[in-house]
Amino acid sequence: MSKKAFAWACATQFALAAVLMTGAPAFAAPATKDIMKNYGDLAHAMYGDALAKAKDLDKSIDALLAKPSAETLQAAREAWKASRVPYMQTEGFRFGNKIVDDWEGNVNSWPLDEGLIDYVDKASYGDTKEENPLYTANIIANKKIRLGPKILDASKIDKKVIAKLNSALDVETNVGTGYHAIEFLLWGQNLHKPGVKSGERAASDFDLKNCTHENCDRRRAYLKAASGLLVDDLAEMAGNWKPDGAARKALAGLDESAQLSTILTGIGSLSYGELAGERMKLGVLLHDPEEAHDCFSNNTHNSHYYDEVGMTEIWNGKYDGATPISGPSIAELAREKAPDAAKRVDEAMATTLEKMNAIKAKADSGEMMYDQMLAAGNDEGNKLILDAVDALVAQARAIEAVVAALNLKVKIEGSDSLDDPSKVAGAK
Repeated sequence: MSKKAFAWACATQFALAAVLMTGAPAFAAPATKDIMKNYGDLAHAMYGDALAKAKDLDKSIDALLAKPSAETLQAAREAWKASRVPYMQTEGFRFGNKIVDDWEGNVNSWPLDEGLIDYVDKASYGDTKEENPLYTANIIANKKIRLGPKILDASKIDKKVIAKLNSALDVETNVGTGYHAIEFLLWGQNLHKPGVKSGERAASDFDLKNCTHENCDRRRAYLKAASGLLVDDLAEMAGNWKPDGAARKALAGLDESAQLSTILTGIGSLSYGELAGERMKLGVLLHDPEEAHDCFSNNTHNSHYYDEVGMTEIWNGKYDGATPISGPSIAELAREKAPDAAKRVDEAMATTLEKMNAIKAKADSGEMMYDQMLAAGNDEGNKLILDAVDALVAQARAIEAVVAALNLKVKIEGSDSLDDPSKVAGAK
């Protein structure tokens, strides 16, 4: 991590903690229409920043393909990591807004069976998986693949072709597009034991003159199509949050209680079922490094951290991005209408940010990466993750207290990993 990025992360942590712990001075409760306008402005700014970083990534991929080298490959990898920072901060909009939830799989579906896309080490990956006939389809090497009764013509790899791979045959781990498909293409499989090393794909995998692992022309086409499609998808969502965009129109069609519920559904469900349950607790139950969200790049600690940063920003109605946003928030409303419940959320978010930063700091130092933290017998690493899980659960419960105090109706997504671990296959 660069010194500049490290300094920004530290400043973000302390600034957010200060806001969360001190709250805001007492004023009249903001009107719902003003809260929702600022909520929409936040989303528009956040997705706009994610789009800008995706465009930077696309340019770095152009540079890689123009001159494949260790240097241009590393630059593309750094651009990918940078692109994750603003995107992860948007995830608090997902569960409350159907337009976001329906779209999200295009850009951040995970986990993925990478053998669908390219070559894999079958000694570690295996040849087959009963529930996925496309487990090793390798579309880069094969110009036609069978999708049930139909044949997909992949003689030319483009955006339309790779989009058809998403959830093909109704298998969620068939992922052809988005951040994680690009991540796999830039890093390759992470064949190392859990630790500081990431995937080690060579730049020559994209070199037409000195090609390794064959099909470099098709691999290049796939990477460029995936990168271009990510830009397209983020442009679509940024557009949905313009003042006259579809996301804002959908919210405007709801009554005021439902509008406010949308905000708390998003951050509550991300806190509990998705982040605490599916992305963190499940990995500890399985002790499986493949459960690391950004497993090819060893970037999971950053993705989780910025999820929490985003939730605090949405709660407080403040975002320090390329276009800073600050305005009426649901936190201000709660502090006026239900100060005890609001204080509980403020304190819970400050605690969660502290626990997430402990994970991030440990990984950034190189002392222990996230996949190592998941390992069986690593009591220290398991505790780091589980402490953050506990904090996220407390955060979700605090949000539920605000929901009750404001007489709202919210359904927070659950997770077997939290609600009934005995149902988790392979749990140890």
